[in-house]
Amino acid sequence: MTLTPPLTGLIIRAQSGFFTVLGAELATPVTCQLRGRLKQGRREGDLAAIGDQVIFSHLPDGSGVIEEILPRKSEIIRLDPRPQGEYRQILLANPDQAVFVFACANPQPKLRMLDRFLVIAEKQNVPAVIVANKVDLLEKTAALALFEIYISLGYPVIFTSTHTGEGLPELRQTLSGKLSALAGPSGVGKSSLMNALQPGLGIAVGEVSQAMNKGKHTTNFRQLHRLEMGGWVADAPGWKSLALWDTEPEELEAYFPDLRELVSHCQFSDCSHTHEPGCAVTKALAAGSLRRERYESFLRLRAGQE
Repeated sequence: MTLTPPLTGLIIRAQSGFFTVLGAELATPVTCQLRGRLKQGRREGDLAAIGDQVIFSHLPDGSGVIEEILPRKSEIIRLDPRPQGEYRQILLANPDQAVFVFACANPQPKLRMLDRFLVIAEKQNVPAVIVANKVDLLEKTAALALFEIYISLGYPVIFTSTHTGEGLPELRQTLSGKLSALAGPSGVGKSSLMNALQPGLGIAVGEVSQAMNKGKHTTNFRQLHRLEMGGWVADAPGWKSLALWDTEPEELEAYFPDLRELVSHCQFSDCSHTHEPGCAVTKALAAGSLRRERYESFLRLRAGQE
C-alpha cells in the first residue's frame, strides 16, 4: 500500500543500489530502490543513474520504489568489457552539456586531454563548453592564442578568473537551467570556480570527486548538485577513464570537426591520413588550414595513446 499515487521525480544521488529521488510534488527527497521486476532478465548496463527521470511510489515507511525509468534524451556512458559482454555504466543521464574546465596557466593546459574529452563528447552527442580558468595569470592575447583553435571550431570558450570575476556572469548563465557534467584535470581551480558561483558548491562537488576516485574498495556514489540560479551540476571524474577502445580507428575522424569535412575528399576511402597520395587531411596540414596540434592529437588517439 502506498501513501500517494505514483509520482515523477529526478534521481539526484545513486549509491549501492539506493537512489535518492526528488519528486516535484514532495518537499524532501525520498530514498528508493528499484522495483524487482525492473531487475529481471539479463542486465547489459546500469538500469538507473543520476539525471534519470523516474516514476516512483512513496511507501508508508517514508522510503520509495522506482516503478519506471523514463526514456533518456542523452547519456554519458562508460563501456566496461566483461566476459559475458560489454556492460554500460551510466555516469550521467540526460546531460544538457559537458563543461570542461582547464587552466590557462598553473598548471599549463593539457590540450591533448581536452582534445580527448571533446572526442568523447562528440561521440556521445553531448554539447561541449570549454572553460579556460585562471585567465588573470596570462596576458589576454596569450590566453586567446592557447584556446583560439577551439573557438574557430565552434566550441563555446569562456575565459574565467575567480580573482577578477571575469567570465563568471557568462558561466553562470551557461549553467543556469541546465544539467551539466563537469570535468577537468586537477589543479585547474574547478572547486574555487564553483564556490565563486555558489558558496559551498565547490566543496560538495570535491567530496564526490574524491569518493569516486578512491578505488574499487570504496563505496562510490554519484550525485547532482542543485544550482541556486536553476539547473544541476554533476562532477564527472570518471570522464578521465572513459575509454575509446570501443571506437574503431576509422570512426575517430568523425569526432574531429576539423577533419570530418576533409575526409570525404581523400582519394582512398580507407585512407589513414598519414602517407597516402591524394589525402585531403595531409594536404590541409601542409597548407596550414589544419593545425598540427590537432592532427597529432588525432594520430595519438587513433594509435590508442593518451
